[in-house]
Amino acid sequence: MNDSSLPDELRQTMARAVRLEYWNIFWTLTIIVTMGLVLGQSETMKTAWIEDTLGLVPPIMFLIAAHMERHAHRSRRFPFGFERVNGLGFFVAAVALTAVGALLLYNAAVALCSAEHATVGSIVILGHDIWLGWLMIAAQLYSLIPPLFIGRKELPLAEALNDKLLHTDALMNKANWLTGAAGLAGIIGLGLGWWWADSVAAAIISIDVLNDGIKALRSSTAELIDGAPRALSSADLSEDAQKLCDRLKAEFPDATIRLRETGRLIRAELHDTHPPAECRHPRYYWPESEDRGWRLAQVSFIPPVEEDDRG
Repeated sequence: MNDSSLPDELRQTMARAVRLEYWNIFWTLTIIVTMGLVLGQSETMKTAWIEDTLGLVPPIMFLIAAHMERHAHRSRRFPFGFERVNGLGFFVAAVALTAVGALLLYNAAVALCSAEHATVGSIVILGHDIWLGWLMIAAQLYSLIPPLFIGRKELPLAEALNDKLLHTDALMNKANWLTGAAGLAGIIGLGLGWWWADSVAAAIISIDVLNDGIKALRSSTAELIDGAPRALSSADLSEDAQKLCDRLKAEFPDATIRLRETGRLIRAELHDTHPPAECRHPRYYWPESEDRGWRLAQVSFIPPVEEDDRG
């Protein structure tokens, strides 16, 4: 590994992920512009538009973190480089998702409780009056297509990189059909005269955003406070970490094992045990059945306190 914080095995995969995220930003911008042109007074469209705009946060944070990881130089002030910058980006994206989801849900609830009657008017195109709802439906349908394909391409890259930020973005994109379905239902409901359909659809979209934010916030906070490594898509313990713990416990049964995650890497501490006589690279301790040894960056041994050490 060179001075970069990124393991050598991940460089090509990271390069593909970076290119995909640039395309993600481009297509998201086209969706934002398309949705913005037909917003009208619909609470559903406004909420969907805000969610699409919010969708720029994860890829932008990923690109910033990826740049810092690839060009990091360890120094006296940053002896570990920027291993944790991805985790910091994940935390920022999680806070943004949670805050905006809560705000959107509040706005939808207020609109529903106050019985606001949104209206969808008409627009003149080439001398013909066209119900704006048709354009809204077309915009919603378009907003489903790019995220669906991008999300499917992001998932395997996120798993290969063990990148929670990219994985959250992939799940948001892949599940974007829920936003589109709720948006379509709200617009059609308005067309049928159901005033409440618009606010209910907006609430469903905001709950989806809030749910993504809370899950991401739990996982990102655990990493920042040195919690045990978490799974990509939830706050549950990582399967990699569980297997590593079992592997270490088998060789050092009397040791107290502590694992923590620094970005995509794992660092292990074995307390109350002496290191083996033979010097070993950390990857030696990675479970043999798993080809992800690059994740284990450090194995430290803290021997038990002897009488002489107590002073």
